[in-house]
Formats: sequence, structure tokens, C-alpha cells
Amino acid sequence: MIVVNVKKTDDVVSYIKISGHADYAEAGFDIVCASVSCIAITTVNALISINEDCLVYSESDGLLEIGILTHDEVIDKLIDNMLDLLKNLSIDYKEYMKVNY
Repeated sequence: MIVVNVKKTDDVVSYIKISGHADYAEAGFDIVCASVSCIAITTVNALISINEDCLVYSESDGLLEIGILTHDEVIDKLIDNMLDLLKNLSIDYKEYMKVNY
């Protein structure tokens, strides 16, 4: 199962940890894992293109950790959008992923 843990500080998202594997299908054919990866990495890349100092992240197999260091309207909207997409995906695939606040 993919687990998304979100930490808020002062009403803004400060840390996101995405861990695990969905096991929806075999590796290379898992649409849940691919969707989560696409949503998360696209958001991280967009944030870096706006302000490369706004976050720190690390990734390895089955793990992505994101620390949000800077907040403004655009950064917070992109983070909120990513989390909305992940929450909606978790509704459709609740057996394979969950989002915790």
C-alpha cells in the first residue's frame, strides 16, 4: 500500500512523505504507483522550476520525502493541488493507497 503522510505547521504543509508500493499490478504495469509518481514528481519539478530553494527532497525505491521550506501563493497552490489529486486517487483506489494528515 502507498501511504502519503502530510505534516502541517502553522496551517501550511511543511512535510510530505510518500512511501510504499500499491501492489495494484506487477511492476511496470501498476497504474496506481505510476499515477502517484507522476503527480508527485511533476509537482516537485514545477516547484523547483519556480524556486529551487523552496524545498528539499529525497527519493529512493518506494519513498519520496519532501520538505517545503518556502511558502507563497503559487507554491502552496501547487502543493494543495498535488494533495487534492492524491486524495482523489486514494478514493478510487482505497485498497491500494491512503492519505493521512
